[in-house]
Amino acid sequence: MSPTPTAVIIADDHRVVREGLATILSAVDGVHVAGMAADGAQAVELAVEHEADVVLMDLHMPGTDGVEATRRLKTERPATAVVVLTTYTDDDSILAALEAGATGYLTKNASAADIHRAIKAAASGHTMLDPLAAARLIHASRRNDPGHARKDATLPDGLTEREGQVLGLIAQGLSNAEIAARLYLSRSTVKTHINQIFTKTGSRDRPQAIVYAHRHGIHTEEDPAQRNR
Repeated sequence: MSPTPTAVIIADDHRVVREGLATILSAVDGVHVAGMAADGAQAVELAVEHEADVVLMDLHMPGTDGVEATRRLKTERPATAVVVLTTYTDDDSILAALEAGATGYLTKNASAADIHRAIKAAASGHTMLDPLAAARLIHASRRNDPGHARKDATLPDGLTEREGQVLGLIAQGLSNAEIAARLYLSRSTVKTHINQIFTKTGSRDRPQAIVYAHRHGIHTEEDPAQRNR
Protein backbone atom coordinates (compact mmCIF):
# COMPACT_ATOMS: atom_id res chain seq x y z
CA MET A 1 0.00 0.00 0.00
CA SER A 2 1.18 3.54 -0.78
CA PRO A 3 1.77 5.83 2.22
CA THR A 4 -1.02 8.14 3.28
CA PRO A 5 -0.63 11.49 1.51
CA THR A 6 0.17 14.61 3.50
CA ALA A 7 -3.06 16.56 4.03
CA VAL A 8 -2.49 20.28 3.44
CA ILE A 9 -4.68 23.32 4.04
CA ILE A 10 -3.85 26.43 1.99
CA ALA A 11 -4.58 29.74 3.77
CA ASP A 12 -4.33 32.99 1.80
CA ASP A 13 -6.72 35.89 1.41
CA HIS A 14 -6.06 36.13 -2.35
CA ARG A 15 -8.11 33.64 -4.32
CA VAL A 16 -5.67 33.56 -7.23
CA VAL A 17 -2.85 32.60 -4.84
CA ARG A 18 -4.91 29.88 -3.15
CA GLU A 19 -5.97 28.36 -6.45
CA GLY A 20 -2.47 28.63 -7.91
CA LEU A 21 -0.94 26.84 -4.92
CA ALA A 22 -3.68 24.20 -5.03
CA THR A 23 -2.90 23.53 -8.69
CA ILE A 24 0.81 23.22 -7.97
CA LEU A 25 0.38 20.95 -4.94
CA SER A 26 -2.27 18.76 -6.57
CA ALA A 27 0.38 17.72 -9.08
CA VAL A 28 2.83 16.68 -6.33
CA ASP A 29 2.97 13.01 -5.35
CA GLY A 30 2.23 12.39 -1.69
CA VAL A 31 0.38 15.67 -1.11
CA HIS A 32 -3.39 16.09 -0.81
CA VAL A 33 -4.95 19.57 -0.71
CA ALA A 34 -7.65 19.03 1.90
CA GLY A 35 -9.03 22.56 1.86
CA MET A 36 -8.50 26.26 1.16
CA ALA A 37 -9.07 29.12 3.60
CA ALA A 38 -9.43 32.85 3.02
CA ASP A 39 -8.43 33.81 6.58
CA GLY A 40 -6.82 32.44 9.71
CA ALA A 41 -10.02 31.46 11.48
CA GLN A 42 -11.13 29.37 8.53
CA ALA A 43 -7.66 27.81 8.33
CA VAL A 44 -7.93 26.61 11.93
CA GLU A 45 -11.46 25.32 11.35
CA LEU A 46 -10.45 23.37 8.24
CA ALA A 47 -7.28 22.01 9.83
CA VAL A 48 -9.29 20.60 12.74
CA GLU A 49 -12.08 19.30 10.50
CA HIS A 50 -9.74 17.51 8.08
CA GLU A 51 -7.08 16.59 10.66
CA ALA A 52 -4.56 18.31 8.43
CA ASP A 53 -0.87 17.52 8.63
CA VAL A 54 0.28 20.94 7.43
CA VAL A 55 -1.19 24.40 6.92
CA LEU A 56 0.49 26.58 4.30
CA MET A 57 -0.19 29.92 5.97
CA ASP A 58 -0.10 33.51 4.74
CA LEU A 59 0.71 35.96 7.52
CA HIS A 60 -1.30 39.09 6.80
CA MET A 61 -4.96 38.25 6.27
CA PRO A 62 -8.12 40.14 7.31
CA GLY A 63 -9.71 39.16 10.59
CA THR A 64 -7.60 36.43 12.15
CA ASP A 65 -4.09 36.77 10.75
CA GLY A 66 -1.58 33.99 10.22
CA VAL A 67 0.25 34.51 13.49
CA GLU A 68 -2.90 34.29 15.61
CA ALA A 69 -4.13 31.31 13.58
CA THR A 70 -0.82 29.53 14.15
CA ARG A 71 -1.10 30.21 17.86
CA ARG A 72 -4.64 28.80 17.94
CA LEU A 73 -3.58 25.70 16.03
CA LYS A 74 -0.90 24.95 18.61
CA THR A 75 -3.74 24.75 21.16
CA GLU A 76 -6.60 23.25 19.14
CA ARG A 77 -4.70 20.99 16.76
CA PRO A 78 -1.03 20.70 17.87
CA ALA A 79 -0.43 17.80 15.47
CA THR A 80 -0.82 20.20 12.54
CA ALA A 81 2.40 21.89 11.46
CA VAL A 82 2.43 25.40 10.00
CA VAL A 83 4.58 26.55 7.11
CA VAL A 84 4.40 30.30 6.58
CA LEU A 85 4.35 31.46 2.96
CA THR A 86 4.49 35.25 2.80
CA THR A 87 5.96 38.30 1.13
CA TYR A 88 7.20 39.63 4.49
CA THR A 89 10.81 39.05 5.57
CA ASP A 90 11.17 41.63 8.35
CA ASP A 91 12.53 40.46 11.70
CA ASP A 92 9.28 41.05 13.57
CA SER A 93 7.19 38.96 11.14
CA ILE A 94 9.65 36.06 11.17
CA LEU A 95 10.00 36.00 14.95
CA ALA A 96 6.27 36.41 15.56
CA ALA A 97 5.54 33.42 13.32
CA LEU A 98 8.19 31.23 14.94
CA GLU A 99 7.15 32.25 18.45
CA ALA A 100 3.55 31.36 17.59
CA GLY A 101 4.69 27.87 16.60
CA ALA A 102 5.37 27.94 12.85
CA THR A 103 7.70 25.15 11.72
CA GLY A 104 8.71 26.62 8.38
CA TYR A 105 9.04 30.08 6.86
CA LEU A 106 9.12 30.71 3.12
CA THR A 107 8.77 33.78 0.96
CA LYS A 108 6.47 33.84 -2.05
CA ASN A 109 9.56 33.73 -4.25
CA ALA A 110 9.90 30.09 -3.22
CA SER A 111 9.79 27.50 -6.00
CA ALA A 112 7.32 24.63 -6.12
CA ALA A 113 10.19 22.34 -5.10
CA ASP A 114 10.97 24.55 -2.08
CA ILE A 115 7.33 24.48 -0.98
CA HIS A 116 7.19 20.71 -1.36
CA ARG A 117 10.39 20.29 0.68
CA ALA A 118 9.06 22.59 3.40
CA ILE A 119 5.79 20.64 3.60
CA LYS A 120 7.65 17.33 3.81
CA ALA A 121 9.98 18.72 6.48
CA ALA A 122 7.11 20.14 8.53
CA ALA A 123 5.11 16.91 8.33
CA SER A 124 8.20 15.10 9.68
CA GLY A 125 8.66 17.57 12.52
CA HIS A 126 11.60 19.40 10.96
CA THR A 127 12.18 23.09 10.30
CA MET A 128 12.88 24.75 6.96
CA LEU A 129 13.65 28.45 6.72
CA ASP A 130 13.86 30.45 3.54
CA PRO A 131 17.53 31.48 3.10
CA LEU A 132 16.52 35.14 3.17
CA ALA A 133 14.58 34.67 6.41
CA ALA A 134 17.51 32.82 7.99
CA ALA A 135 19.89 35.56 6.86
CA ARG A 136 17.66 38.24 8.38
CA LEU A 137 17.64 36.43 11.73
CA ILE A 138 21.42 36.05 11.66
CA HIS A 139 21.85 39.73 10.81
CA ALA A 140 19.43 40.75 13.56
CA SER A 141 21.24 38.51 16.04
CA ARG A 142 24.56 40.15 15.18
CA ARG A 143 22.96 43.56 15.48
CA ASN A 144 21.80 42.63 18.99
CA ASP A 145 25.36 41.54 19.80
CA PRO A 146 27.56 43.86 17.71
CA GLY A 147 30.70 43.07 19.68
CA HIS A 148 30.27 39.28 19.28
CA ALA A 149 30.52 39.09 23.07
CA ARG A 150 29.28 35.51 23.15
CA LYS A 151 32.68 34.25 22.03
CA ASP A 152 34.22 35.30 25.32
CA ALA A 153 31.27 35.65 27.68
CA THR A 154 29.46 32.85 29.43
CA LEU A 155 26.52 31.56 27.45
CA PRO A 156 23.08 31.76 29.12
CA ASP A 157 21.34 28.91 30.92
CA GLY A 158 24.46 26.80 31.23
CA LEU A 159 24.95 26.24 27.49
CA THR A 160 28.40 24.95 26.62
CA GLU A 161 30.50 26.48 23.86
CA ARG A 162 29.70 23.54 21.57
CA GLU A 163 25.98 23.79 22.33
CA GLY A 164 26.20 27.49 21.48
CA GLN A 165 27.75 26.59 18.12
CA VAL A 166 25.04 24.03 17.41
CA LEU A 167 22.32 26.47 18.44
CA GLY A 168 23.76 29.13 16.15
CA LEU A 169 23.59 26.70 13.23
CA ILE A 170 20.03 25.69 14.11
CA ALA A 171 19.22 29.41 13.89
CA GLN A 172 20.56 29.38 10.33
CA GLY A 173 18.05 26.66 9.46
CA LEU A 174 20.62 23.88 9.08
CA SER A 175 19.57 20.25 9.44
CA ASN A 176 21.23 17.80 11.83
CA ALA A 177 23.22 16.33 8.93
CA GLU A 178 24.41 19.79 7.84
CA ILE A 179 25.38 20.72 11.39
CA ALA A 180 27.28 17.45 11.74
CA ALA A 181 29.20 18.16 8.53
CA ARG A 182 29.96 21.77 9.51
CA LEU A 183 31.26 20.87 12.98
CA TYR A 184 32.81 17.49 12.05
CA LEU A 185 30.56 15.63 14.47
CA SER A 186 28.45 12.50 14.16
CA ARG A 187 24.72 12.94 13.71
CA SER A 188 24.08 11.17 17.01
CA THR A 189 26.35 13.65 18.79
CA VAL A 190 24.52 16.56 17.18
CA LYS A 191 21.19 15.06 18.27
CA THR A 192 22.47 14.77 21.84
CA HIS A 193 23.58 18.42 21.81
CA ILE A 194 20.19 19.51 20.47
CA ASN A 195 18.35 17.60 23.17
CA GLN A 196 20.51 19.34 25.77
CA ILE A 197 19.86 22.70 24.12
CA PHE A 198 16.11 22.13 24.21
CA THR A 199 16.26 21.18 27.88
CA LYS A 200 18.45 24.10 28.94
CA THR A 201 16.60 26.75 26.94
CA GLY A 202 13.10 25.43 27.61
CA SER A 203 12.48 25.07 23.87
CA ARG A 204 10.02 22.42 22.74
CA ASP A 205 11.20 22.47 19.12
CA ARG A 206 13.61 24.05 16.64
CA PRO A 207 11.53 27.19 15.96
CA GLN A 208 11.53 28.03 19.67
CA ALA A 209 15.27 27.39 19.79
CA ILE A 210 15.73 29.75 16.83
CA VAL A 211 13.80 32.46 18.66
CA TYR A 212 15.92 31.85 21.78
CA ALA A 213 19.12 32.18 19.76
CA HIS A 214 17.92 35.46 18.29
CA ARG A 215 16.83 36.87 21.65
CA HIS A 216 20.22 36.08 23.20
CA GLY A 217 22.40 37.11 20.25
CA ILE A 218 23.73 33.60 19.71
CA HIS A 219 25.05 32.93 16.23
CA THR A 220 27.74 30.88 14.51
CA GLU A 221 29.98 32.57 11.98
CA GLU A 222 29.46 31.60 8.35
CA ASP A 223 31.75 28.88 7.05
CA PRO A 224 34.27 30.56 4.70
CA ALA A 225 34.06 27.58 2.36
CA GLN A 226 30.31 28.17 2.03
CA ARG A 227 30.74 31.93 1.64
CA ASN A 228 33.26 31.58 -1.19
CA ARG A 229 31.19 29.22 -3.29
